[in-house]
Amino acid sequence: MNTEKPMSDCHNAKGAIEWWRGAVIYQLYPRSFLDANGDGVGDLRGVLAGLDYVAKLGVDAIWLSPFFTSPMDDFGYDVADYRGVDPIFGSLEHIDAVISKAHELGLKVIIDQVYSHTSDQHRWFSESRQDKNNPKAHWYVWADPKPDGSPPNNWQSVFSGGAWAWEARRQQYYLHNFLTSQPDLNLHNIDVQDALLDVARFWLDRGVDGFRLDALNFAMHDPALRDNPPAARDGRVLTRPFDYQRQLYNRSHANIPAFLERIRDVTNQYNDIFTVAEVVGDAPLDEMKAFTAGGKRLTSAYDFTFLYADALANSLVKDTLGAWRPDDAWPSWAFSNHDAPRAVSRWADEQNREQAARLYAMLLMTLRGNAFLYQGEELGLPQGDVPFDRLQDPEAIANWPLTLGRDGARTPMPWRRDKANAGFSTGDPWLPIDARHIALSIDAQENDAGSMLTFMRALIQLRRKHPALRIGDLDFINDANGALAYYRRDGDEVALCVFNLGDAPIVWRPPAEASASPVMSVGFQGRESALPAVLPPRSGYIALKAK
Repeated sequence: MNTEKPMSDCHNAKGAIEWWRGAVIYQLYPRSFLDANGDGVGDLRGVLAGLDYVAKLGVDAIWLSPFFTSPMDDFGYDVADYRGVDPIFGSLEHIDAVISKAHELGLKVIIDQVYSHTSDQHRWFSESRQDKNNPKAHWYVWADPKPDGSPPNNWQSVFSGGAWAWEARRQQYYLHNFLTSQPDLNLHNIDVQDALLDVARFWLDRGVDGFRLDALNFAMHDPALRDNPPAARDGRVLTRPFDYQRQLYNRSHANIPAFLERIRDVTNQYNDIFTVAEVVGDAPLDEMKAFTAGGKRLTSAYDFTFLYADALANSLVKDTLGAWRPDDAWPSWAFSNHDAPRAVSRWADEQNREQAARLYAMLLMTLRGNAFLYQGEELGLPQGDVPFDRLQDPEAIANWPLTLGRDGARTPMPWRRDKANAGFSTGDPWLPIDARHIALSIDAQENDAGSMLTFMRALIQLRRKHPALRIGDLDFINDANGALAYYRRDGDEVALCVFNLGDAPIVWRPPAEASASPVMSVGFQGRESALPAVLPPRSGYIALKAK
């Protein structure tokens, strides 16, 4: 078992810097990465074939979105067998091959674990729903109806409508914070916790290097089933009943951190395991810190602050990063993923998309914490256009047309300009390929010195090379005349990171004592030999101070 240490220490029990500290982790969405068998859906053989491309980016790890046995109502986040691989993706032998090849290429492998809920087709639920006396009767959240037959409280599901579904055999309702077909597990039950910890051991024994814990703050509910209070109305157009409530009692129970300590006890029996919580909500900071506190729980956490932001502003970055002190746990950040519209489409107009994509990449790679890079982000892909009749996302379909939905971020990767379906599949893809993506395909950028792909590779390499960028502290420069500016420091190494996120030039030169030389920039005509006095719109640079 590993020796515990304060979270401000970047070294493991052997004295080496923990591999995950400051890592760049590439999110690989298997359904849309590469299809090897021509059925229109990406699979694990496609992942295997594409690993060399991912390794060439210079990232430290891959995060594989769910490949488990599932009816695919929520595309794998409705797990029917935690230990199985869905046939649409392949078999256990295929995931073993992916893990083996990734390790040969120097890549760690992170997989999803969905502990909040299962599919209603999971054998645990099939048994639990039969009656009130079976061995798994209390493995899910069951409640009696009110005297008038209505649900036990006012909780609403994330996707649409009430969060309770009726089961006639038990004469009770079960809780589903997401789809009706995703019943919530009862993690207050220690037997359920034990079963999930056995699942974790199963995958750790197969060689995975860590877990992303999906929807973690939904993992425990208020056993008293108190009604949620209404949310304050701030003038927003609310598209879901869920948004009309403050989520006080259907999630974020105070006992969740104790379960996370049990997870840590398991992962400490293996070597340098990375665990990251997905924290959903309007005020996630306290939970992020609680879930990672003291070196006894998870190693990291991320939220949706950037993922759901409609605009990127200096204040957003300062408020979000400024809340983390050097002695706090290690946060993770993502600008795009499978659950959110791509950042370049949320934060920039089409005319400035290419330059903005580079600027956002530079910002992400200079923040203190781990950087999650979503597949296609390295190509500068905008949000894919998916017409209504091709939508697959249940949330988007239920709330059309006000919810943009997740499908546009999940469209297939473009590999080849000259191939059908951009080389993703020889069959009809499960989601359409946006015509704009074809010109941004991997083969179009692979050998182009001026491409976004080449830029991203250089940026990741710069982060890997310089400890100040990878693991250093972050200190904002407060008087920057509208620029976003900060230092990253590790020992004697100092990196100066400066950004103009706006549409107008900014006149500002860092203090003379900065004495740094630019090593990478966006938005300038040529490479700057000295720190510039004027920052053009949507520009930025990284400068290194000599030791």
